[in-house]
Amino acid sequence: MQKKTLLLIISWSLGGLMAQAQDSTLNPVTVSASLSQQRASETGRNITIIPGDRFNKLPVHSLDDLLRYVPGVEIQARGPMGSQSDIVLRGGTFQQVLVILDGMRLNDPNTGHFNSYIPIAPAEIERIEVLKGASSAIYGADAVGGVVYIVTKTFAARMGQKSTKVTAGAKAGQYGLWGADAGVVYSNNRLHLAGGVLRNQADGVQQRGTTGYFNNTTASVSANYWLSPSWRIAYRFAYDTRDFAAQNYYTTFLSDTAGEKVTSRWHQVHIGYEKNRASFSVDGAFKSVTDGYAFNKLSAANSSVSKLFQWRLLYGYRFSKHSNLAGGVNFLEKKIASNDRGHHNLYQVSPFVSLTQKLWEGFTMRPSLQWVYFENITAELVPQLDLSQQAGDWQLRGSVGKTIRDADFTERYNNYNKALVTSGRVGNPDLRAERSLSYEVGGDWFRKEKLKVSATFFQRFHQRLIDYSTTAYADMPRKTNLSPTGTYALAKNVAEVNTTGFETDAQYIHDFGQGHKLTAGAGLVWLSSSSSDSTPSFYISSHAKFLTNFSLIYEYGDLLVSVTGLYKQRQEQQAAAINAALSRDYFLMNAKVQYGFFHNMLAVYAQVDNMFDRQYSDLLGTPMPGSWFMGGVQLRWKR
Repeated sequence: MQKKTLLLIISWSLGGLMAQAQDSTLNPVTVSASLSQQRASETGRNITIIPGDRFNKLPVHSLDDLLRYVPGVEIQARGPMGSQSDIVLRGGTFQQVLVILDGMRLNDPNTGHFNSYIPIAPAEIERIEVLKGASSAIYGADAVGGVVYIVTKTFAARMGQKSTKVTAGAKAGQYGLWGADAGVVYSNNRLHLAGGVLRNQADGVQQRGTTGYFNNTTASVSANYWLSPSWRIAYRFAYDTRDFAAQNYYTTFLSDTAGEKVTSRWHQVHIGYEKNRASFSVDGAFKSVTDGYAFNKLSAANSSVSKLFQWRLLYGYRFSKHSNLAGGVNFLEKKIASNDRGHHNLYQVSPFVSLTQKLWEGFTMRPSLQWVYFENITAELVPQLDLSQQAGDWQLRGSVGKTIRDADFTERYNNYNKALVTSGRVGNPDLRAERSLSYEVGGDWFRKEKLKVSATFFQRFHQRLIDYSTTAYADMPRKTNLSPTGTYALAKNVAEVNTTGFETDAQYIHDFGQGHKLTAGAGLVWLSSSSSDSTPSFYISSHAKFLTNFSLIYEYGDLLVSVTGLYKQRQEQQAAAINAALSRDYFLMNAKVQYGFFHNMLAVYAQVDNMFDRQYSDLLGTPMPGSWFMGGVQLRWKR
């Protein structure tokens, strides 16, 4: 109890220092909630927005590292520095968070474990918007717990901007760590170019009885050209590869000494028109992911290639300053070719419409509706209503909506194509799409341009939740390639899961002038989930019951000091076969000290991750590193 009290004090002291009218830094324009530009406070939703430059200021190494310290976000990491992480919002499963890059969805049709492999170099990111709660009426399937929406500098650029910015960095540290990042952003009236690379690798991280490794690289380039003041075209290509030791990432077997390599290629195109009150855009993207996984040196490797084709037509019209309409249609085609899961494909079409209407001063409502048609699966009609009312320094908000999620190819066909399966997780082709009803009520308090405090109560009533549950051989629906003596976890629709939670977060920004600035944020989440299934399903028992995370950046002249931390409580778990356990809780803190030269064009820094050397795991059997010391240099130039 003393530890929890201490964490509460730390979190709120970082988020709520000296409170002094609402400004665009704490209440910025967002696109994630309504597909059109709108102040965050008017959306009726709890949205946290992280500027892209936060990446190089905080002690983080990858985008999942950065998200780990965003208020309300739980990251369940299997390995360090982008090896593999699951993104969890409001107690959902890791497949129930939708990740979007400049309007195009990134969620992989093979497995949600790949959703944190975001193919964009940090140098290209303008901002990250985290929209918490039901969003299927806007974005369709998978947006159950929320949406992580990434906006990049190139695709967000406006005509007339002129600037050049170059960044580069290198680091080295314990466990054979070395890494590098670089980026360039160029704008000249009509033409906007950007590109970057991020590299992390190490070979000394200890796993159970062996030494782990990771070699992770992300590179991306993009261009945006304004053909006229009304028309523009943009294109991006990205390459991402993660090569890592994956021992016990997916099993708790003693014989598991797995290794895995996941390589992604991403193409994206945008054609946009905007004039007077109307806007129109055509967006397309193609994603190809190659996954090679070997359970151990004696087993045959699983090899899968998944592909995602998608198009979106979006039309917007502003009737007046009080009324705005957005509508369009999404088209998806998902494919997989796998020696483990077989060859499958699925189409999805979903028209949608959303109206933003201000009825009186300070009051905004937004009804939205999407019809999602799955090939060979029952279509779903998905409505939602968001409300917001300003009252002085307060913004009161509420939302109610339906959400849906269809099974990925792993949930449907895992171990389906093998000759003999003696144990492990087994897919189920007969899974039905999840559906749930969610509602939330909350408010935001703004205090004199420096402080924003938010609080939200929410509930989600889930039907047919898809999760793995231990199932006896006699009860398996398909026994063709199963052993009668095997132990299996079957993917199935859990009858009912209800989640209740409360989240509160604070952001504090104080620019004292003359290079003296403090930026802090903190969040607290309490969660409770109950299931009608007699045997608790795997992921429902894995999410945090209590979570607080925080970050702080202090800048004074040439000096920068930053801290990130989190405290998590969850259900204890044991795996006797591999002598592994999940503790009831853990506290983690990282720190970075940086000093700049030549007006901060060149900077050197020292950093320590897990500064208290806490032994912990987010998922059973996957220990994370202890204290990790490193240092590096950063170069910044702009004109």
